[in-house]
Amino acid sequence: MAYYPGNRIQLLLRNPASPKFCRRSPGRIQQRFLAGVRNFPKLSSAAPYSTMHRKQLQKLGIPPTCAKAATAALGKAAQEGEGMGLKGKRARQWITAVKRNPRKYESDPIWGELARQLLAEPIDVATEPTAYQTWGTEIDTAAHTQMRQACRVPSAVGAALMPDAHVGYGLPIGGVLACENAVIPYAVGVDIACRMKLSVLDAPVHSLTQHFNRYKEAIMGGTRFGVGVQHHPRKQHEVMDQDWTVTRITREKKDTAWNQLGTSGSGNHFVEFGVLSLPENDAQLGLEAGTYVALLSHSGSRGAGAAVCNTYSQIAQRQLPQRYRGDFGRLAWLSLDSEEGQQYWTAMKLMGDYAAANHAVIHRLVTKATSSHVLAEIENHHNFAWREQHHSRELVVHRKGATPAGKGVLGIIPGSMADPAFVVRGRGNAHSLHSAAHGAGRRMSRRKAKDTYRFKAVQKELAQQGIQVLAAGSDEVPGVYKNIHEVMAAQSELVEIVARFDPKIVRMCGDGSRAED
Repeated sequence: MAYYPGNRIQLLLRNPASPKFCRRSPGRIQQRFLAGVRNFPKLSSAAPYSTMHRKQLQKLGIPPTCAKAATAALGKAAQEGEGMGLKGKRARQWITAVKRNPRKYESDPIWGELARQLLAEPIDVATEPTAYQTWGTEIDTAAHTQMRQACRVPSAVGAALMPDAHVGYGLPIGGVLACENAVIPYAVGVDIACRMKLSVLDAPVHSLTQHFNRYKEAIMGGTRFGVGVQHHPRKQHEVMDQDWTVTRITREKKDTAWNQLGTSGSGNHFVEFGVLSLPENDAQLGLEAGTYVALLSHSGSRGAGAAVCNTYSQIAQRQLPQRYRGDFGRLAWLSLDSEEGQQYWTAMKLMGDYAAANHAVIHRLVTKATSSHVLAEIENHHNFAWREQHHSRELVVHRKGATPAGKGVLGIIPGSMADPAFVVRGRGNAHSLHSAAHGAGRRMSRRKAKDTYRFKAVQKELAQQGIQVLAAGSDEVPGVYKNIHEVMAAQSELVEIVARFDPKIVRMCGDGSRAED
């Protein structure tokens, strides 16, 4: 029998009586082929040329329930011109690509059915959650329950719980979660890149009392608090020159972001003047030992950041199989191999730049009104995700209400309107994934706080202690927070204290707005 290339053999298989294969009557090639084909094994009509069997597919991660769709796709690919069946390396490459990112192939005419079956397939959830270590003891049971649930996310490979931890959405506040190649919007938080900034000023400490009105007017004139508040006219910062068209939601929210640039929002966000005490010269800060007037702020990415979180968390939740939505609804993740995962990551980074710009504008406006100059600055995110190397591999480390504390890294951990904040230097503790607390942490819900405290009474009491609270709500008084000194003691192996900031003039949201923190 004469030899024919694979593509002509396929034509002969489809129509052995075709005149293409008969130069002279009576068509000896057809006769021989038809006689020989009776001895061939019967081929499946679904996948006539696939050479991969179920065990091979399982080794590539294809569940048994999807094996039929996989062999059918391989057969269809062969029929569409891939040769006499997809074999070896090419077959493995195609199957692996679809398995890794089925959503990309959901509408593909060849691989679509396999992709849709893979998307509908239940996600393997580890029966044993990833272990996590806890610092501190004053942590409610519900926060531990949330942390254990987060540790069952399939991509989770490391976790830690900080001493300020309390219940949040999905991942608890004070939770740290390391995942492989996946990002969880709610493990970053609604207020993406909520952060701290401290500016050390060249003003003498006694000016805080001697020129109190100047500092008060600087805060009242240079800050805006409340849900949806704006500056009029808009403030300027180069962050607004960045590309906000990277995602639909950032494009739509650019005007909102610009209107809110330099504002603080509500909840636990604040702007404070206080006294920074530095016991020793510090080369990293560039400051000599002594006491300084300092400006401290806490806020995030405002309405734009919340919109990014909500948009991509909803996308992640829609992609979860139905049976897992009860367990992992607010822990829904996006693969960084997916288009949606890359979009969220890009938008998150933009929100990080925007949050930093908010603080920059606040500090610029307030310090200008005091006629002071900045001697040193410290700032850090504490609602964010970072790509970091841990245990010799790259992981996505979510810190939701947790401060980066890599070795030598400076950060700020605040207490409350009556209690000190601390400038810290990370020790690079591997067990905490190079993380520390982001504050004192709540010990009381906002509803209970409002039923328990009266702000005017607390404001008067704090004034007697030398702390002037210009505005706030009863849900943010000192009694709703844990003892910051106990929190710091509980994490002494995570950070070292460099300096202490004692608040003297405090402004928070006092209009009763819904908390945005």
